Amino acid sequence: MKEKEKLILDTAKKLFAKKGFSSTSIQEIVNDTGISKGAFYLYFKSKEELLHAIFNSSFDELHAEIYVFENRDLEPRDKFISQLSSLFNTFATHKDFMIMLTREQALPRDEELKELIFARIIEVHQFYRTGLSSIYGEKITPYLWDLSMMIEGMFHPFFKILMHDPENFKADGVAEYIMRRMDSIVGGILEEEPIISEEKNAALLEAAKEMLAGHKGNLNSAVKSMKKEALSGRHKEDLAVSMEVLEAEILSSSPRVPVIQGMLSNFKGIQEFDSYISVIAAHFHINL
Repeated sequence: MKEKEKLILDTAKKLFAKKGFSSTSIQEIVNDTGISKGAFYLYFKSKEELLHAIFNSSFDELHAEIYVFENRDLEPRDKFISQLSSLFNTFATHKDFMIMLTREQALPRDEELKELIFARIIEVHQFYRTGLSSIYGEKITPYLWDLSMMIEGMFHPFFKILMHDPENFKADGVAEYIMRRMDSIVGGILEEEPIISEEKNAALLEAAKEMLAGHKGNLNSAVKSMKKEALSGRHKEDLAVSMEVLEAEILSSSPRVPVIQGMLSNFKGIQEFDSYISVIAAHFHINL
């Protein structure tokens, strides 16, 4: 990665974390970076493309930090504890990125971004399951998804503590503590049936994928049907311009929610459009 490209990414992360994605302009990013807009567009075609690059580069760095231990001659437990500790520390160095993740409502409802985040979440769970399996062996295979959910559930609150008080809570100690708790959980879980079997998990993942695909399909279908109604119905003259603006905004690479909300309000109260408004408003998390 080129130095200027990294500077743009780091600056944007800080601004997105502080102000939110939609409230941060490209002009603010270039001002803080000290480059021209022309230089910005040499690296990124849009703010959305920049956001995707931030997610990919941050997750790639996390991945690299975790798997640096794969080639070291360590016992499985020591390796996994070292990886968890590294994960804590790496997250802490990406504080701006983590704050941005917690402000998900400020991120664009971008289908590609949703798919990217979904894929990365699956990668993290694969890391948990691989590490736990290497420590506890085949006996926990039916429980791997349950256990990966539990270890993730412990990881996040401890990460928040580490992020706000790194002096009093050390990553190594927290990672070792979590693994002692996992020992206790594994000792008792073998007596029960797993909640999330491989079959159930496969069904959940498939449903999630279908939901991601369905949201996009439902949105496109709603816009298409709404446009047909607007341009041929009794309100044609009044709503044609609003429909044109609404469609263009939804299909743009960076949909502006306030504009979409404003255009939808022009259709509010007209019964023929109620179902379409509901789909579009739900997709962009708009309250009308």
